[in-house]
Amino acid sequence: MILSMKVPSPGESISEVQIASWLKADGQYVHKDEDLVEVDSDKATLAIPAEASGILRITIAEGEVVKVGDEICTIDTSAKAPEGEAAAPAPVAEAKAAPAAAPSPVNTPTAPAAQPKADAIPSPAAAKIMRENNISPAQIPGNGKDGRITKQDVLAALASGFAPVSAAGTRTTERKKMSMLRKKVAERLVSVKNETAMLTTFNEVDMTAIMAMRTRHKEQFGKVHNIGLGFMSFFTKAVTQALEAFPAVNAMIDGDEIVYHHYCDVGIAVSTPKGLMVPVIRNAEDLSLAGIEQSIKDLAIKARDGKLSIEDMSGGTFTITNGGVFGSLMSTPIINPPQVAILGMHKIQDRPMAINGKVEIRPMMYLALSYDHRIIDGKESVSFLVHVKESLENPERMLFGGKSPEEVLLGL
Repeated sequence: MILSMKVPSPGESISEVQIASWLKADGQYVHKDEDLVEVDSDKATLAIPAEASGILRITIAEGEVVKVGDEICTIDTSAKAPEGEAAAPAPVAEAKAAPAAAPSPVNTPTAPAAQPKADAIPSPAAAKIMRENNISPAQIPGNGKDGRITKQDVLAALASGFAPVSAAGTRTTERKKMSMLRKKVAERLVSVKNETAMLTTFNEVDMTAIMAMRTRHKEQFGKVHNIGLGFMSFFTKAVTQALEAFPAVNAMIDGDEIVYHHYCDVGIAVSTPKGLMVPVIRNAEDLSLAGIEQSIKDLAIKARDGKLSIEDMSGGTFTITNGGVFGSLMSTPIINPPQVAILGMHKIQDRPMAINGKVEIRPMMYLALSYDHRIIDGKESVSFLVHVKESLENPERMLFGGKSPEEVLLGL
């Protein structure tokens, strides 16, 4: 029986996807529930598993765009599994995670060593690993049929300490189709610049208090909550309290109306192999620091593994992006529509500061708030950023909704 595999719907409003990467080769025997192919939509990456066991026949090549419901491959379910292959093989991701345990190359010690060929064709699994490690076919000897580069060839090269090296003086070029996700990001960024009155205001925060608190408690925090204590949880908590104080920053424009959100769904911008993605922490205002850290960790793992769903990335009301992890000292982040503001964190750098009439070296970070001036006035944007700054420089304010203990005591 020939089973037709069709593209499932990744989510509402998505009508087409792009074949990103075939994880199995044409003519290979596959097992039910094994991931066959990764497809990209304009919002997320989806892995499609085999609906049955049998021989795979690929009908749509990598890079092609197909509509939801179109056939992308067939499986001959009447074919028998090769001898010794009763169980499903280990996934590519597991083999990649432990390259030292990879099988040795196919050729025997007495056989002449295979030589790399510039026109060698890698298997789909090998091609995926090569892309992730920036390796060209000309750098790996293929030991498969007709010189084909197998997954084992790539893993063996990596396990032997192979390091990709570009030839000096080369002037090669390469053309690749822009992924649907990258095209969608490009469209959204251009539309934001054209359709909003975007402005950015800056401030700086002294990280001394947060860094001291983290140093004092991170070990015990890890033991109690089984999670690391980072800076992002402090920023997220400070932001949620500032959003409650300045609701326009947590709003959106819908036609002629302004929609104010009475909750804080905070998006955390993360860089992934597929590009920039913004998973969302739901109701961040109700979470403790440990809850925020756990949510960030869970979303980061899903982003790293390419398992973020559309639901994980939809519905945010405000976004935080941290260019400091890449060394950025200052930038102007672009709003993530339909949101109307985004906070940019940057590198912590020791700088001389005037403290009580004396010069002291303090760990300082520049903050940037980009906002839509159509509904957020300058006073609100600056006050919002000052609120965040004061909460971070005086962490005890986070216990009292952004106020100092003295202000609470005096009823101010």
